[in-house]
Amino acid sequence: MPHTPSLSSPRNQSDVSESAIKLQRLVMGRSTDDPEKKIPNRRLKDVEICVPISYGTISFWLGRKASESQSHKWTVYVRGATNEDLGVVIRRAVFQLHPSFNNPMRVVDSPPFELSESGWGEFEIAITLYFHSDVCDKQLDLFHHLKLYPEDESGPQSTKKPVVVESYNEIVFPDPLDSFFARVKDHPAVIVPRLPASFNLPAPVPIENAKEKKRGDTKDHPLNLWFVNFSEADELLKLATARQQVQAHIVKLRRQLSVIDGLPRPLKPASDE
Repeated sequence: MPHTPSLSSPRNQSDVSESAIKLQRLVMGRSTDDPEKKIPNRRLKDVEICVPISYGTISFWLGRKASESQSHKWTVYVRGATNEDLGVVIRRAVFQLHPSFNNPMRVVDSPPFELSESGWGEFEIAITLYFHSDVCDKQLDLFHHLKLYPEDESGPQSTKKPVVVESYNEIVFPDPLDSFFARVKDHPAVIVPRLPASFNLPAPVPIENAKEKKRGDTKDHPLNLWFVNFSEADELLKLATARQQVQAHIVKLRRQLSVIDGLPRPLKPASDE
């Protein structure tokens, strides 16, 4: 059976679920236009299409079923930040596991873009995303560190509460093709700007083999309970809270400085001439 090599030794840690949230905007370069097309697509200048994604791992300790080579079961995934189907933009995800795995390069050609394995150690997973031809011809490389053990080392682990580590990113496609815009403008996984009502878009063309694709959203996913809930309102609230804390700290420092300024200063000794 395949096992996970250890790049960091297993540790005796507690029953704590962990979520590490990292925010980043990933701006993709423009794809290359195909000169052989009879009707070339137009590019929408100064327009951006944004695709919020979340990627990470969820790992469960196997408890009594654990062995030296199989202590945890884990899943690595790329999903829509609100659990929408990313298949409208992404056509393939490649997960590069540690070389000691059997078939360490795992290819997933349809959503949901995920794979599950079991092992006993932590290591970095490389994730490569490929997009549909009208989206972008450049790949996107992501990296995620598989985490099996929570930070708090007090107490035993639990088989019911996993260790969750996720990163939030927004993939940005500048100057998109009008065909891409027309195809995704009403899709819930994609954020698109409003265009003038007089602007004419081509009729949306479905992606290849769309009828053969299974449901790709993760709203009813068995691990949905543990997914981090990313929302703009939550992020704005966190920013507002942080701003208030910074302002309160500034006021406190100013008061301390005013007290120091009001203290009598020691007299300078007279210099002997």
